[in-house]
Amino acid sequence: MNRLLRTFAVLTGLFIAIQAQAKSINPTDSLVIRFANRTRLVIYAPDKAGIQALSNYDLNKIVREMGMKLDSVPGGQTAISQDGGRFLKDTVLVITKQKEGVTIVVNSDGDTTRKSSRRKDNTDHDYDRARRRKRNDGSNFDYTISIGLNTLIQQSANPAYPEDSYALKPLGSRYFAFSAGAMPTLVRGKYASLKLYYGVEVAWNNFMFEDNKIAEKGPTGVSFTDAGRELQKSKLTVCTLGIPVVPRVTFYNSDGRKVCHIGFGGYVNYRLDSYRKIKEADGNKDRRHSDYYLNSFRYGLVAHLGVRSFDFFAKYDLNPLFQTGKGPDVRTLTFGIGF
Repeated sequence: MNRLLRTFAVLTGLFIAIQAQAKSINPTDSLVIRFANRTRLVIYAPDKAGIQALSNYDLNKIVREMGMKLDSVPGGQTAISQDGGRFLKDTVLVITKQKEGVTIVVNSDGDTTRKSSRRKDNTDHDYDRARRRKRNDGSNFDYTISIGLNTLIQQSANPAYPEDSYALKPLGSRYFAFSAGAMPTLVRGKYASLKLYYGVEVAWNNFMFEDNKIAEKGPTGVSFTDAGRELQKSKLTVCTLGIPVVPRVTFYNSDGRKVCHIGFGGYVNYRLDSYRKIKEADGNKDRRHSDYYLNSFRYGLVAHLGVRSFDFFAKYDLNPLFQTGKGPDVRTLTFGIGF
């Protein structure tokens, strides 16, 4: 019995020593606040100075933002009833005060995927294209796919090129583009912010002709001749590499949520390739690459109107599509939607 007691005493002393060593290695302090509805607020800190540093935080604002963030967590009851019967269990909220504001990270039910919401004191809450946007040196970097339609606007009449000779099919003259760009914030405000979008864009302008017309490159200029047979389609495609620069103003509501944005700027495009494509009535295709006296550089104006994750746009070339005297004096007007 004495040997058993001595063994128990040794093990107890060893356990106490281990506990004391652990506390000396990782000292912590905590603050527990109990509310009447059985709600507890527990704050852990490495020492008392960490608890005292709470005076640097706006706790009322943090609690409000935690409530908004918890409401967005799927699969959990986040409302706390008066009798304390409803809680969101196993949820860890990591709150960090940074130079630009307060960051709240939610980790729910042991899920390693963390959902973060960055708030900048209600001055800059741009959730535009949130599913695709990444942070990059303080600017928002995003990818955009744009689809739309093209039309040609005649600037001056030319007897050699009457308008009906190059008339386009409205729904067949499609536009497609893929762009990547950055959008740093220049000026921030409570209900609006000024940003600058810039990037690179690869675009395809398709001009599909009516009445079986075919684009041909002649010795002195482009011509639009009648094929003399029924065609499924006949089009002229221009592929360009462009640089758009668009200042944007984004508007927010009182909750800091984005309402819309508007932008107006310009672009410069360089022609990478152009070709004529014909699809016969029997399905056979003929594609011929040429410059077709198209201007290698195109520049113009662009306007944006954004609602949530959609960006409506309109582009207008300020210089002619074809070289002077080599084709009709027309400008390209393109409009559509980006997402």
